[in-house]
Amino acid sequence: MISFFGLGYVGLVTALAFSSRGFRVYGYDVDESKIDSLRKGKLYIYEPGLQDLFKRSEGNFIPTSDHKEAVLNADITFITVGTPSRQDGSADLSYIESAARMIGRDLREKRYHLVVVRSTVPPGTTERVSKIIEEESGKSAGRDFGICMSPEFLREGNAVEDIFNPDRVVIGSIDERSGDLLEELWRRFYGERVTILRTNLVNAEFIKYASNAFLAMKVSFINEIANIAQRVRGADVEVIAKGIGLDKRIGPLFLRAGLGFGGSCFPKDLRALIRFSEELGYNPKLLNSVKEVNDEQAGKAVELAMKLAGELKGKKVAVLGLSFKPNTDDMRDAVSIRVVEELLKLNAKVTVYDPAAMENARRIFGNRVLYASSPIDCIRNADCAIIVTEWDEFKKLRPEDFVNNMRDPVVIDGRRIYDPEVFCRRVKFAAIGLGEQA
Repeated sequence: MISFFGLGYVGLVTALAFSSRGFRVYGYDVDESKIDSLRKGKLYIYEPGLQDLFKRSEGNFIPTSDHKEAVLNADITFITVGTPSRQDGSADLSYIESAARMIGRDLREKRYHLVVVRSTVPPGTTERVSKIIEEESGKSAGRDFGICMSPEFLREGNAVEDIFNPDRVVIGSIDERSGDLLEELWRRFYGERVTILRTNLVNAEFIKYASNAFLAMKVSFINEIANIAQRVRGADVEVIAKGIGLDKRIGPLFLRAGLGFGGSCFPKDLRALIRFSEELGYNPKLLNSVKEVNDEQAGKAVELAMKLAGELKGKKVAVLGLSFKPNTDDMRDAVSIRVVEELLKLNAKVTVYDPAAMENARRIFGNRVLYASSPIDCIRNADCAIIVTEWDEFKKLRPEDFVNNMRDPVVIDGRRIYDPEVFCRRVKFAAIGLGEQA
């Protein structure tokens, strides 16, 4: 049997994946409202395919607010709590340490038990978790309990697909016994079709940070190219990116120019890796540049809006898309927050719409913006519309939708979802990485 400490995106998706495959799974969270919701059969996060997984998990998934129950009824416990950013950029490990203390106390009454850190943590953290468990339990790591680090690589909006079809599974272990036990579990789940990389704890922790930093670098790189192309007559970063991506050494993924990356992973993990490097006495110039490009990218949408619509004071600006990416309601570190805040500073009248994130938006913006019920409702009587998140329903909008509903339509395509040739004929149109067209 398995248990999970922390039922956020990673914990809940992974727990339900195992339980849907017939594993008996205990899910623990300190947030009683999450446990109550799950007991009533309701999910509290939006993730495509998760509801079906929840149904298939019936009878095998036991939500609990009793951490002792979760540990004593399991052989393996995954720690899947959050590691948010501190003000200085470092990872806040207080939730990890709290989970380790609880597990340690609970292990006083148990024989051998495997603890797996799945949260994204700086190198050296899992070793720290091991020490905390030793202190709280009075037991010895390796002899009385096992320790592994097995990072997750789930993408919000694609998490269900990712948990069942990963590119690889990474296992860092304190000793061979711990690693063998976890590998056996993953093999029961995946069979032989998935590559498993075995290593030590520090390398496993590093792999997750390095993976996210590299992908963030690709995003900032293509946005840097977009910002240059914007100034060149006839240039289009979409075509440039396609040409780059056809090179097998580079590949097309994460070469979509836009308003930058947001969400619960890339910004947080990039900041944490930068801070970790600085604490080691190293100045990570490339990582700092990746962050700097991204921090400035959201403002490009507002710059383009002012270029085409003039002063925005008193003008109605429609913001289409609030979640940090499509197919999720998550607005953590979302680009939309920076865009909306910039517009409000300029005294624009902002109306927002998102297919999934409106509840989260209300918590963030309160009564400072207006909330629309549909894309058309959002752009109605607007002076300018800005595409911030590339939801499918925004891709269906045609130039005539903007012409028929807006005053003097200005459309800023922050995610490159529209054909410039088609839109330039009907509306005042600008897009990230699109130079003046001949």
